[in-house]
Amino acid sequence: MKRTKIVDIFAPALIGCEVSVKGWVRTRRGNKYVQFVALNDGSTIKNLQVVFDMNRFTDDQLKSVTTGSSIHVTGRLVESQGKGQTCEVQADTLEIYGSADPNEYPLQKKGHTLEFLREKAHLRPRTNTFGAVLRVRSALAFAIHKFFNEKGFFYLHTPLITASDCEGAGAMFQVTTLPLNDLPHTDDGQVDYSKDFFGKPTALTVSGQLEGELGATALGAIYTFGPTFRAENSNTPRHLSEFWMIEPEMAFYEISDNMDLAEEFIKYCVKYALENCKDDIEFLAGHFDKELIERLKFVVDHDFVRLTYTEGVKILEESGRKFEFPVHWGTDLQSEHERYLVEEHFKRPVILTDYPKEIKAFYMKQNDDGKTVRAMDVLFPKIGEIIGGSEREADYNKLMTRINELDIPMKDMWWYLDTRRFGTVPHSGFGLGFERLVLFVTGMTNIRDVIPFPRTPNNAEF
Repeated sequence: MKRTKIVDIFAPALIGCEVSVKGWVRTRRGNKYVQFVALNDGSTIKNLQVVFDMNRFTDDQLKSVTTGSSIHVTGRLVESQGKGQTCEVQADTLEIYGSADPNEYPLQKKGHTLEFLREKAHLRPRTNTFGAVLRVRSALAFAIHKFFNEKGFFYLHTPLITASDCEGAGAMFQVTTLPLNDLPHTDDGQVDYSKDFFGKPTALTVSGQLEGELGATALGAIYTFGPTFRAENSNTPRHLSEFWMIEPEMAFYEISDNMDLAEEFIKYCVKYALENCKDDIEFLAGHFDKELIERLKFVVDHDFVRLTYTEGVKILEESGRKFEFPVHWGTDLQSEHERYLVEEHFKRPVILTDYPKEIKAFYMKQNDDGKTVRAMDVLFPKIGEIIGGSEREADYNKLMTRINELDIPMKDMWWYLDTRRFGTVPHSGFGLGFERLVLFVTGMTNIRDVIPFPRTPNNAEF
């Protein structure tokens, strides 16, 4: 008999049918006459109740059916007389795939803290909370591909190993095959990278943007969706050392087009989750964030506010609020500033534009005032910045002037500059940190709880 996933078992048409179900035991209770097992196979937040008539099964047969064990049951699906479920399986046969010693299985009890579960990252996906989060994460990943495919974008795979530092921050994980206990050196005492695998220093990418621009200036509109890496020693609830980024790049897009796309994109993803992850989001709202569903619907149903950085700073300065980080024109806004604008002043998402050029990356197009660039940040409640982007500088001479001002080593980036030498066009793009989107949609508060295996300072178990 073919297995039926639990997510599909609740269809009315199956009532009265013989079914085959497989999964992991969540709980078992009962008496000497009847035993009830809550079974879950990961396909849904809902458990399936399996009823064992003890006139047909022995205690010895069921002794290994404990929390965490995996079993295969066949039986008849019937309407349930109990509360909390619409149907149940009356078991005919039982096969135990794997036992779980109740004295050793770490998820034996309910109510474990998120901190405890982070220490059991290899098992935490079996919990209701992390099962829900990972299903939402999967749905959002699908929605991202679906959105861009429907918009006519091409999915571009950019390299994970690179010789360029997109942001100029320098916080990169180096990739080398050189023997670390016996590094070769040049005559002047420097590491001799000519003997390394690629013949030059290389690192894990911090962004696929620069390579994405190459694709956009050939295919018109592309997006990347892949892992990125930052070697910042930031041990906070908002930072990961390995995370996923979505980075669309579009030829012939100016900053206003960029903002329109970003708003449409993120609304699409949130709406998709609301429509396709209803049970999981309701569970997460009930256990972690009572206002979650209302907030998600609000984002979908309302236009984002658009204002300049200068206007935003003025609002913050005149707010009367004493911020932990003082704010004035020229400072890089902190999460507390961004959240004030979103949650208290406008009470809706905000797109902030035209930042001072000194606090933004070299590749952003300069405005005519000589002080600001055509940057844009999308700010969300409880998150702060969720999207960062800009119109890119398309003028070769202006780009080189800015590179020289910042003393950025560009000797290995001739390929990037060539896009401004040969057929340059206005173009724009943005980056969305995938985990921050999942954080917003699930209502979780720590970014380590929305990625299956978090990579943070001093944490790389698997």
